[in-house]
Amino acid sequence: MTDSSPRFLSDYSPSDFNISHVNLTVTLDDKNTQVVSELLVTKANESLCDLVLNGEHVKLISITLENQALSAQQYEINDTHLTLPSSLFSKTQGEFKVVIVTEVNPEENTALEGLFKSGEAFCTQCEAEGFRRITYYLDRPDVMATFTTKVIANKVNYPYLLANGNKIDSGDLAEGMHFVTWYDPFPKPCYLFALVAGNFDLLTDSFTTSSGREVNLEIFVDQGNLHKAEHAMTSLKKSMAWDEQVYGLEYDLDIYMIVAVDFFNMGAMENKGLNVFNSKYVLADSDCATDSDYFNIEAVIAHEYFHNWTGNRVTCRDWFQLSLKEGLTVFRDQQFSADMHSSAVTRIQNVRLLRAQQFAEDAGPMAHPIRPTKVLEMNNFYTLTVYEKGAEVIRMLHTLIGAENFRKGMDLYFKRYDGMAVTCDDFIDAMSSASAKDLSQFKLWYSQFGTPQINVSEVYDTLTKTYQLTLSQQSPVTKSQLDPKALHIPIKLELLLPDSEGKMASKSHMLELTEQEQTFTFNDVTTKPITALLADFSAPVKLTFEQDEQSLYTIINHAQNSFCRWDAGQQLLISYIKRLTIDNDFVLPQALINSIDTLLTSKNEHAFIAEQLQLPSFDEVAGLIDKVSPQRLVEAIKKLSIFIAKGAQENLLRTYQYCQEQGRLGNNVGTRSLKNICLQYLSLLTTSQSLAQKQYDLANNGLVQNENMTDSLAALTCAAKINAESLTNQLSHFENKWQDTTLVMDKWFAINASVETETIFEHLDQLMEHPLFTLKNPNRARSLIGAFAMNNPKYFHCPTGRGYEFLAAQIAKLNTINPQVASRLITPLIQFKSFEASHQILMKEQLVKLHNLPELSNDLKEKLDAALAD
Repeated sequence: MTDSSPRFLSDYSPSDFNISHVNLTVTLDDKNTQVVSELLVTKANESLCDLVLNGEHVKLISITLENQALSAQQYEINDTHLTLPSSLFSKTQGEFKVVIVTEVNPEENTALEGLFKSGEAFCTQCEAEGFRRITYYLDRPDVMATFTTKVIANKVNYPYLLANGNKIDSGDLAEGMHFVTWYDPFPKPCYLFALVAGNFDLLTDSFTTSSGREVNLEIFVDQGNLHKAEHAMTSLKKSMAWDEQVYGLEYDLDIYMIVAVDFFNMGAMENKGLNVFNSKYVLADSDCATDSDYFNIEAVIAHEYFHNWTGNRVTCRDWFQLSLKEGLTVFRDQQFSADMHSSAVTRIQNVRLLRAQQFAEDAGPMAHPIRPTKVLEMNNFYTLTVYEKGAEVIRMLHTLIGAENFRKGMDLYFKRYDGMAVTCDDFIDAMSSASAKDLSQFKLWYSQFGTPQINVSEVYDTLTKTYQLTLSQQSPVTKSQLDPKALHIPIKLELLLPDSEGKMASKSHMLELTEQEQTFTFNDVTTKPITALLADFSAPVKLTFEQDEQSLYTIINHAQNSFCRWDAGQQLLISYIKRLTIDNDFVLPQALINSIDTLLTSKNEHAFIAEQLQLPSFDEVAGLIDKVSPQRLVEAIKKLSIFIAKGAQENLLRTYQYCQEQGRLGNNVGTRSLKNICLQYLSLLTTSQSLAQKQYDLANNGLVQNENMTDSLAALTCAAKINAESLTNQLSHFENKWQDTTLVMDKWFAINASVETETIFEHLDQLMEHPLFTLKNPNRARSLIGAFAMNNPKYFHCPTGRGYEFLAAQIAKLNTINPQVASRLITPLIQFKSFEASHQILMKEQLVKLHNLPELSNDLKEKLDAALAD
């Protein structure tokens, strides 16, 4: 039986034992893999304690202590632990050896934790607590050991045998078997252990570090996909060079390996020297990958590589400190992406994700600080809060102490803690020491949860020529957070004023809000300024600042900070959507169309214009309206879209045609982005719907220069949103063309799930029976079930509750197949507080049904308990 007792940060205590070295021998078999684990153990203190090892879903074969076999009467074993009584080694001095032999069944491991089969390959995933599914061990991140791993398997079926570190031995064995031995000289927690065996295509390259060391680079992919790994290899080399240039961090092993597998719960995993990736974030070519795919592959490759130092060389003491490595590494990969691409567009896309999904998480039943204090199932805390909000907290730190001091702080962090498992406080203390800045109040960001609300008021005194901004902050007050303290918040802003020639001039400032309420005075201000707050989104907060439409339009047209220009536009659009949800007679202003016409004829970069044209998402707006009707919100967004499409039709069409022509002349990502947002609007108009059909045909006409997955999917998505007459034929054509390409078929399932049609539920039932659909593949489950819940709000929030029923039914199936995926897919169902009462009732009904499942996993139990208690 799985342990259902929560763990608390406050209960942390160091391990009573240390393990200095692990010698593993793994003999692979589909059903009966044998693992021989030789542990060199020492007592960490003088107290007499039992040695309690974690183990789940493993069969114990034997235990030997100091070369003496133990009988079953000498130890205790249950479903989750193996206990060696202290009496067994009470007289042991110094280091002692424990040898444990276990068997596991990879083929039946559909949870994809520990050792499992991904297609025909063996693969591991040990973060957070998967190593205990391979052998009995002290499965906690603060127990760090060096590893030697010998992998044995059939040579024909598994010619490549991989593990952490450097290869030190290999050879043939009897009966067609062979072995490879790997040694990782850097102590690591067992969550970073990795093993892969399979028959792959291999792409090789090398990288010369700044100190002149040559590192072999290897990317393993399923056979036939070798040409799709080139972009990943290029991205890896860019990442290695960037980390040396920006942070002075050099790779430390002789080889760096990446393996792409189809069955994987996460995006990727930073195992030391052997990264295992979801194939979605490795495979790409010009035929089957979109511009977003290319961007995401580069970003995820970078993220996992950057973990080599921020996560591997220095790791987290306990899982409550997860943001120590993840928030910091997300910040680093965001920096990298901003340097590789448009910094403005990259920042906007970061903020879109945060506002649409992390803010909702902060307002939902699973709200938690970036350093949680209570955990039942650790997999549930691989969240946007820990990752994305965690990155925003690091970004605020970077803003407060400056880039130079931040680099000094990073250098000091590695100097102090290399090879150690540490805490978030240790990281902040290094930054404080390096910058000589008191960051004690800043640490509250790690312990308080919820999105802070900042209320803003302004006063301009014409006599004294002073301008005052008063900012007050409030974090959510809840039963578990009765008295939130004032946070240390950097507020970057621009003051816009006319200059001597009457043109708008801008002056930037950075304020530090440290009290519940503070007033900031600006002197020698010749006239009342227009204020653009949160430049670069300097803090993950919500603002209440009453600015009229004219002020927002002024910011759009004249602010220097690109984020401020974009954000002012988003504020206007959100205000119009809100009005439309409550007032059917509200007339949208012509000023909006004028602004869009100006935008479409401006000289801004195409990718930035595309972001300005993109409406706020359903999820973002839902989080800003109390007890909203989801159907009215869907209709409000649609009405605003049609108004823009009609009002700006001429310029949208002109821009679309210009971008279409430019696209033929070169590979311009921003131009495609702008073209496809124009198509998104134009396809709403009867007179322009044929554009989507023509674009799809052009992108699939067999001519190499026109083949383009970005344009093809954009056209299909537009057709799905309006349920165009051509959609059925297009989807059939797409399926026939790409049915043998797994990742492209994931896109096909996702588009099918987003079709706005009254027969969507019958369509979903048919898709569930499709020969290429399986709940055992996380990507496939997410592409259909997740896409429906996240991308088809009109029917997910069907007034009859049928959308909620569909999601709950699939989650119930996944509960026994892959609890981790089930837990992640339930998010849209537990975030019911934003919606009107009738929908809340329907959503809760499905949550109660799930809660009553006879074999409810801890993954789901934790979220359901929180949601139903909320």
